[in-house]
Amino acid sequence: MLMNLSDVLSDRHQTIDEIVQMEMDSFQMKAGSYPILRKEPVHIVVSHVKERELRIKAETSLCIVIPCDRCLEDVEQEFALDFTKYVNLGQSDGELKEGFDESSFIDGYYLDVDKMLYNEILIGWPTKILCSEDCKGICNVCGQNLNKGTCDCEDMSLDPRMSVVRDLFKNFKEV
Repeated sequence: MLMNLSDVLSDRHQTIDEIVQMEMDSFQMKAGSYPILRKEPVHIVVSHVKERELRIKAETSLCIVIPCDRCLEDVEQEFALDFTKYVNLGQSDGELKEGFDESSFIDGYYLDVDKMLYNEILIGWPTKILCSEDCKGICNVCGQNLNKGTCDCEDMSLDPRMSVVRDLFKNFKEV
């Protein structure tokens, strides 16, 4: 969604206060594509600070389906976005002073709402997604989801130098 900023940047410096729809239906990354299940309309307020400096406040929430890092089951991850950006359109991103944010989502007199939200989702992306704290993952031999059942595969991934310790535990279950 492109938002025209000409009213804010003109001599009148009229504040824009709008509720717009997010056009993004999935979140695309190098790691894959993640569908967006639910998305709320985006409340955006763009106001003039001074010269070519703008204050952009945005608020929305959405739900993205991300696979569990252990068992690959789908997990619904909620994102509550509420942020304020201070941008100076008179300077390039390389010349920014402290306190200002990059303005890669603004092209001329247009604010790309989806690109701005994409950046915020990326910043808030969790480092590890788990379906539950005690997720057992999948068997690395047969691929069985260990949360749904067990398998009869022998775990061969252990270091062969630890085979003596493994045999001790097999022979003496009470240890």
